[in-house]
Amino acid sequence: MTGSGALARGRDAFARESWSETYQALMAADSAAPLEPEDLERLAAAANLVGEEATCIDALTRAHHGFLERADPIAAARNAVRLAFTMFERPALQSQATGWLARARRLFDECATDCADRGFLLCAEAFLRVRSNDPAGAESLFSQAVEVGARFKNRDVIALARHGQGRALLFQNRAAEGFAMLDEVMVSVTCGEVDPIISGVVYCSVLSACHDLFDLRRAKEWTTALSGWCDAHPDMMFRGECLVRRSEMLQLEGAWDEALAEAEHACARLSERSHPRDVGTSPYRAAELYRLRGEFQKAEELYRRASQAGRNPHPGLALLRLAQGQVEASAVAIRHELEQRRSPAVRAETLRAAVEILLAAKDTAAAHSNAEELMRTANTLEALFLRAASAAASGAVALAEGDAAGAMTLLREACAIWREVEAPYEIARTRELTGLAYRRLGDEEGAQLEFEAAAETFERLGARPDAARLASLITAPSADVRGPLTGREVEVLRLIATGKTNRAIATELAISEKTVARHVSNILTKLDLPSRSAATAYAYSRNLV
Repeated sequence: MTGSGALARGRDAFARESWSETYQALMAADSAAPLEPEDLERLAAAANLVGEEATCIDALTRAHHGFLERADPIAAARNAVRLAFTMFERPALQSQATGWLARARRLFDECATDCADRGFLLCAEAFLRVRSNDPAGAESLFSQAVEVGARFKNRDVIALARHGQGRALLFQNRAAEGFAMLDEVMVSVTCGEVDPIISGVVYCSVLSACHDLFDLRRAKEWTTALSGWCDAHPDMMFRGECLVRRSEMLQLEGAWDEALAEAEHACARLSERSHPRDVGTSPYRAAELYRLRGEFQKAEELYRRASQAGRNPHPGLALLRLAQGQVEASAVAIRHELEQRRSPAVRAETLRAAVEILLAAKDTAAAHSNAEELMRTANTLEALFLRAASAAASGAVALAEGDAAGAMTLLREACAIWREVEAPYEIARTRELTGLAYRRLGDEEGAQLEFEAAAETFERLGARPDAARLASLITAPSADVRGPLTGREVEVLRLIATGKTNRAIATELAISEKTVARHVSNILTKLDLPSRSAATAYAYSRNLV
């Protein structure tokens, strides 16, 4: 293809938002003849979106100088700001980033022209205020940027600035206000009103904020809402942290294969040209999934890789030692980790692991103390995920202390919240504990129903260590009470007898309506019953309700 042909193809691909095609065509055109500044801006955008950071920086630098040669200081300043934003995420380029920002400020001041691009400059300066721990000052600058964007009706400036306002409010512990503003910005993203680069930045930032404050339900909701947008940009290179957060959400909702694929994709794409934080976080996320699946050697390799990249391998590595039967080593590691100062998100994760590990080590008093701290954190942050985790941890401690009735209350609370969050693995872990509480209270049938429901989920997810542990707790079904039904079918029958619909049963058991319908059909067939009413009568005749 000729240089002019490649250029035409690149411009057309850019208009269609086909970033890989844009990148390849404009690179070919640039090799044939140096691109004009406007086309260099297109090349820089495409390079940014497909993860070619070095090319992006080179194209923006050349575009900047090209506009200076044309005596267009506004366009030159715009590219200087873009260079600063591109370099902010690279620790080795911080001085260059502030240098480009200073140049942009000087160019804007010298031309004394009011324009929308000044809004981006204000956003960049506000970002530096956040980094210097001045969220109030950052909020003020972001507010000024919103005014600039509104004056020039520039949706990109408004979206980036309002997103910044929302994050600044979160830094000031004004979560309700901050998330309300972020939700508004995300609406503009889902409607396709915002430039893809800004959309990607906002989306990844919102996922990060949700992770830090354990608002995984909001993160999941926005990811679902943006699924079409993501599908329309398959070649778009998300930031490393964003890939990891997406993997976490997929894991939470039980899509473990997809979660592992996302984590491994992050490991492969981010190993060389990403922020060191991401280089360590992505193998840690993959290690967590391999640990849960029982692939301990692979998990250990990835925890070590995360550690070599500067990411603390705990509490995951401590939990791996516990799964391997090395209880003492696991307890030593988690006690040391508890002594370190960590962010609230990391601290809460450590506390959850500590309760499990210390109970296994028979240190009930220490486990009790950590469960209480987790509860205080949950009360402070008011996040559903933490409330469920706290109730489950406190329930496990109560069970270890011999208070089965108290444990049952806490575990039921945890299970109800996990269902609301739609977290099947967490539901199964909680139901296993609930089964132990039933057994302690002398209700062996109730215990078996809980164990069998948990086992089904573990097997479906591929949680082999959990499934193996649970196998020893499950006894042969009582034929005289259950007849030909499995434990899960008895559970569904009990819910039918309470008048619940298939949809309500699916929600209660965290399974699909299709699965419920199959169970109902099996029940009616096995018992030779004509209707749900007859099934209800059968349940009462066998004292199953």
